[in-house]
Amino acid sequence: MGNDMTKDDVLRVVRDQDIKFVRFWFTDVLGILKSFAVTPSQLDSAFDEGMGFDGSSIEGFTRIQESDMVAMPDPSTFVVLPWRRGSGGTARMFCDIQRPDGTPFPGDPRHILQRTLKKAADLGYTMYLGPELEFFYFKDSKGTEVLDRGGYFDLTPLDVATDLRRDTVLALQDLGIDVEYSHHEVAPSQHEIDLRYREALIMADQVMTYRLTVKEVAQARGMYATFMPKPIFGENGSGMHTHQSLFTGPRNAFFDADDEYHLSAAGKSYIAGLLKHAREMCLVTNQWVNSYKRLVPGYEAPIYCCWARRNRSAMVWVPMYKPGKETATRVEMRNPDPACNPYLAFAVMLAAGLKGIEEGYELSPESTNNIYEMTEDERDAAGIDSLPVDLHEAIQEFKGSALMREALGDHVFEYLVRNKQAEWDEYKAVVTPYELDRYLPVL
Repeated sequence: MGNDMTKDDVLRVVRDQDIKFVRFWFTDVLGILKSFAVTPSQLDSAFDEGMGFDGSSIEGFTRIQESDMVAMPDPSTFVVLPWRRGSGGTARMFCDIQRPDGTPFPGDPRHILQRTLKKAADLGYTMYLGPELEFFYFKDSKGTEVLDRGGYFDLTPLDVATDLRRDTVLALQDLGIDVEYSHHEVAPSQHEIDLRYREALIMADQVMTYRLTVKEVAQARGMYATFMPKPIFGENGSGMHTHQSLFTGPRNAFFDADDEYHLSAAGKSYIAGLLKHAREMCLVTNQWVNSYKRLVPGYEAPIYCCWARRNRSAMVWVPMYKPGKETATRVEMRNPDPACNPYLAFAVMLAAGLKGIEEGYELSPESTNNIYEMTEDERDAAGIDSLPVDLHEAIQEFKGSALMREALGDHVFEYLVRNKQAEWDEYKAVVTPYELDRYLPVL
């Protein structure tokens, strides 16, 4: 993943390892992984000309009258799938989606991230990311029966969940993905595997691979893994805390040895950009009705737009500087959830940070109080905004954002508004068990 493999390297490995199928991977606008298989005999021409497919059947791609799409494989993403290893095995490559004339397709999330990274590169920056994805293991996909009753960092007795996590880490390493560490999370049957920071495009590919790998390993053992943000009422939800930094060559652009926070002017303006545009980004970083069941007070989810170094209740956390660790200077945005489209989420976070740098946004004072214990008036006085309370509010914030339209392009921007409005309208019409339990006996 993010290796130096070329077309010729891929063709040689396919031949030498007797690979029978190479899966071409890409994502739709909502971040659902799509795939079709190519046989070795087609691979040579696929590198030169791409493989055509019908884009009208892919969520958010294109209308039926303009449906022809071309998938161009990226040889640097070639890897043999560990659950399909051995003679007659299966490999995969991520693809860039193009129109038949060879131009990038504006609905391709990978292209949107590449375009935003190009803007950063033109300003002299390379983006690095280290996301922490949480997830739940359940007995099956029909309910929320947990596999363990462990809590944060608990060392549970050897059980199915422990083995699942171990097998998943080994599979990720087989796929060339560096794992920092893994542990049990706060809620029962909730786990986290953290990936070592990489360049943004490589990391987005790795997040897509990670989510599939977690699910594949669980399914192989007859279990179910989910990245649903809030599957269990009364328990913590799953987040995707996203560590991010910008580098200019080998130098961390966020670090300044002379600053009281050890943050450069660019670093401070980047954080200010994340905070200023957090509400309008929510439709991308937290894109489902269920996402807002996690973003409520009382479950460690960050819902207030402020930053801090020691205060984990803040939405943006800046880890304390350790002498000699300049390259580790970074900011962690804590509201995204693991059910987002990582290409789009990383693109809008970068766009917001760059906007802050370009416009010279002033960083608000650090929040040192527990924000959850402040009254609404106290938060207003401190200039601390709240994230949208539901998908409807997120849609309204997103619709009015010139930055989101610019970052995502008209195609994806307008599709998300339509798709998410339809999701909200459908959700509003559902009669929930809560309503039946509360009202049926008394009304």
